Order: sequence, then C-alpha cells, then structure tokens
Amino acid sequence: MMSYYLPYEIWSKQKVMSQNIILTTGIYDLIKDHVRRKKVTIEEEKLLLHELKKATQVLRRDLPEDIVSVNRQVTYKDHSNNEEKTVVFVGPEKSKPNKNKVSILSDVGIAMVGYKEGNIVEWPSAKGHLKLEILKVVEVARTI
Repeated sequence: MMSYYLPYEIWSKQKVMSQNIILTTGIYDLIKDHVRRKKVTIEEEKLLLHELKKATQVLRRDLPEDIVSVNRQVTYKDHSNNEEKTVVFVGPEKSKPNKNKVSILSDVGIAMVGYKEGNIVEWPSAKGHLKLEILKVVEVARTI
C-alpha cells in the first residue's frame, strides 16, 4: 500500500513554486506559534519552517489582492475528489465551518496561505495528501 506522505525533499519541491509565499506579519507570527505548539505533523512542521524562512512579509495594506490570507474568500478545486469549494478564511477563533468560515490554520488554510490565484498546492495533511488549485481570491469586509 502506498503511503500518502512523501519525503520532505520531494514535498518541498512540489509545494515551493517559483516565488516565495507572501504573508502579513500577523499571519507569519500565527503560523510560527502554531508550529511551536506542535499543532502540525512532523512533515508539515518541516515544510512550514522552510516556507516561513523564505516567506516575504508585508503589511496588511500591502498584501496583493490575489494572495490567500485571512478575510479572503477563496474558491479552490480539490483534485482528490474533483470538487470546487468556496470558503472564507478567518482567524482560528472565528471559525464556523457550517457557514464556510474556515480557520487559516486548518489543513486547507495552512496548505494555501500565502499562495496566489492560479497556484496548485500539494500538501501532506494529517488526513492525507492534498492537491488544491486556487481558482479565485477575493477580499471580504472585516467583521468586528
């Protein structure tokens, strides 16, 4: 039986594309803390630390409109089941999956955060291999 997990070197070549991910400083710190608290698999930890090291950090107002981040509505295609889904990524405390408000620290959030519209991201999650294509990213109004 074939394992869903591939060695770090293979995964890093698949996910790391021609450009580095772009994150706001707040999201960078949130992910770093998430890793520190051991909330991810060993494979994810290696990948996240590698990506954080190369990430470009920007202020929220300088984040390009087509980058996956918090308060962004993202339409993506899950290549494992060939389904399209639209969610709004939010902070972990505002997650309401039944209303399509998904934590940026969820498996799909962690996989796509920092990437842009048009990218295909492969990621080793605790539930198995993810292959997600980012179809559309739209900023949504912040809720207070």
